[in-house]
Amino acid sequence: MTRIRRPWHGVMVATALPFRDDLSVDHDAYAAHCAWLIDQGCDGVVPNGSLGEYQVLTPEERARVVETAVAAVGGERVMPGVSAYGSAEARRWAEHARDAGCACVMLLPPNAYRADERSVRAHYAEVAKADLPVVAYNNPHDTKVDLTPELLAALYTDGHIQAVKEFSGDVRRAYRIAELAPELDLLAGADDVLLELAVAGAKGWVSGYPNALPASTVELYRAATSGDLTRASQLYRQLHPLLRWDSRSEFVQAIKLSMDLAGRHGGPCRPPRTPLLPEQEAAVRAATGKALAAGLN
Repeated sequence: MTRIRRPWHGVMVATALPFRDDLSVDHDAYAAHCAWLIDQGCDGVVPNGSLGEYQVLTPEERARVVETAVAAVGGERVMPGVSAYGSAEARRWAEHARDAGCACVMLLPPNAYRADERSVRAHYAEVAKADLPVVAYNNPHDTKVDLTPELLAALYTDGHIQAVKEFSGDVRRAYRIAELAPELDLLAGADDVLLELAVAGAKGWVSGYPNALPASTVELYRAATSGDLTRASQLYRQLHPLLRWDSRSEFVQAIKLSMDLAGRHGGPCRPPRTPLLPEQEAAVRAATGKALAAGLN
């Protein structure tokens, strides 16, 4: 498959999914949220990732989430998660993404059990048959399957992946991946090493944080990848208490508090029912800073 477009470049938001009080998906709010993220400078959205709670959606709900995102921002900006326990099901979700007009998909390794290299390569080979670019997602902490640089290079050589969201947290892997597969695009997945991965040549950032703080996270990414390390370092120091792996519970509490103070009913798993205006996002950022200063970090 010839690689022409690279729609996974830039800030790709692992979108939170809003629910109504009866736990049905609020597709109108989701569409508005996706559109707002693009308006705020994000490059694309990633529906049906872990933050999108795809595991508990019905097949009909999961399909409609992708279609809603495509209708809201255009398929070129949508990279759905197509992970599933079985390769055949993951391939079907990739085919659905293709038919819905998406530009690429993101795929975890098989994770119903701790898969070996043979199983991982067969899994990606099957999903690649959908003829849509695949971004691998390496999350060894949760899947217990580690896509090592050597395995990623093999998957790229096989022609089954075009990029990888690297969530191991080990920055040294960026350089090893570049040595073994120079054309394999690296996307930052572990937020608390974003700056380090940007310096190492990351081409994108898949993150949930822009759901609440899009302007500041986009500015951080742009500064880091453009070589403006002075500005990037300033922003990174400000945001790092939220981005750190060991402060995710504090992030949740801070964002919930800041949303309340901004007069919104929301949070990381319930985006604002209507988009925040720039001045309202500023209020959210200020409230989050106050929460951290009060001891949440």
